[in-house]
Amino acid sequence: MNIETVGIIGAGTMGNGIAQACATSGINVIMVDISEAAVQKGLATVTGSLDRLIKKEKITPADKDAALARIQIATDYAALQGAQLVIEAATENEALKIKILQQVDALVAPEVIIASNTSSISITKLAAVTQRADKFIGMHFFNPVPMMALVEIIRGLQTSDTTHDAVKSLAERLGKSPITVKNAPGFVVNRILIPMINEAFFVLAEGLATPEDIDAGMKLGCNHPIGPLALADMVGLDVCLAIMEVFLQELGDSKYRACPLLKEYVAAGRLGRKTGQGVYTY
Repeated sequence: MNIETVGIIGAGTMGNGIAQACATSGINVIMVDISEAAVQKGLATVTGSLDRLIKKEKITPADKDAALARIQIATDYAALQGAQLVIEAATENEALKIKILQQVDALVAPEVIIASNTSSISITKLAAVTQRADKFIGMHFFNPVPMMALVEIIRGLQTSDTTHDAVKSLAERLGKSPITVKNAPGFVVNRILIPMINEAFFVLAEGLATPEDIDAGMKLGCNHPIGPLALADMVGLDVCLAIMEVFLQELGDSKYRACPLLKEYVAAGRLGRKTGQGVYTY
């Protein structure tokens, strides 16, 4: 299946990042969100990102104009009917995702592939709420999407080989390096990463070292580009906590219990960069 037009539901950080990655790779985009203000903000983010690439001489002004010309914005799901693939990139809330997926499933043609950018919800479970479970797949991009090379392609129990191959081919066309993953809580990256971040909070809570030294240790000793605590602030401490709680519930192993200090920060509203304070102050 040749994918030339991609529908994206959600114009937030992930949605507009996916839109930019598609548009700069010659793929048409229909970006949909609930309000005109939301889609205009998403489009403005893409424009600003492209302007920064011009300053760095990575692209030309003509490249920017061509990319923006490929992005159509809308507030009605009916606009998605021209897409061969629809990627849901809404907030990480299972009930909301199910509602969106059922609406889109009823609207688009039977041959259209639907993907979710979820980072923790079961692809098998989401596929089952649609009438096209064999054409449903997980496509987990990483933030910031235009820069990060990885896409986790998650096969639900029902996902067909044809669907997998079409989505893998698209990811490669976007200049990404996809990895194929079986459906399981957290897939591969978050299954390893989030417990590591959680362990860094235990180390901090036990007073073994300062946040700066914990992060420096992992950067210098493990060659990580960013320390786990600084990364937690970037991801959002509330997101880290929510994922740990999914692991504990779904896998039933006490090693996934969230660090009390992480819970404490979230309860205090210290969620990281987005609130100006997490482990560090911004």
